[in-house]
Amino acid sequence: MKDAPRKAWQAGLQACHVCERLEPIEVDRCGRCNTLLRLRKHQSRQRTLALTATASLLMFPAHMLPIMTTETLGDAQESTIVGGVVTLWHHGSYPIALLIFIASVVVPIGKLLALYWVVLGQAGIDLDSAVRRSRLFRLSHMIGPWSMVDVFVVAILVGLVQLVGILQIFPGFAVVCFAGMVAVTMLAANSFDERLIWDRVKM
Repeated sequence: MKDAPRKAWQAGLQACHVCERLEPIEVDRCGRCNTLLRLRKHQSRQRTLALTATASLLMFPAHMLPIMTTETLGDAQESTIVGGVVTLWHHGSYPIALLIFIASVVVPIGKLLALYWVVLGQAGIDLDSAVRRSRLFRLSHMIGPWSMVDVFVVAILVGLVQLVGILQIFPGFAVVCFAGMVAVTMLAANSFDERLIWDRVKM
């Protein structure tokens, strides 16, 4: 196992979480961007866990309720996210079906699992584990907004496909739940202080 590097606060330094400038631990504000300095975000782990749990609860109605209703000549048909993916696959639209499945199912669930793994990790980890957790957190944080692809698709369809009496598309309540889930997940990622991962590295 590699030796853990010395932490900044042990050397009397702290880093600005906005511009990453190093300042003495006694300084209250960053000399570059004037941001209020803290060694760690206040109650970061608790807020992240609460927001992640909220996003997990929103995931169920987002995937179980209809995300849109298609009305053709008076015949209404409701579609869930997974149902829409299956329909596109059966119609031969494999790339679109795969894109929506990854963006609307795999990415949100993967990001939630990644946040749980990072937040609820063991108290003592080695340096290699910290590197892996940090990379996973940054990756999930970066690709998280792409989960909104499904919401944009529904919004575009609702705006463009409105042939009254022939073909109309209406958004379902799942759109609200799904958008809320993605937004809360992004808030959870923003609430987490990545430096907490490195605090758990065993010296």
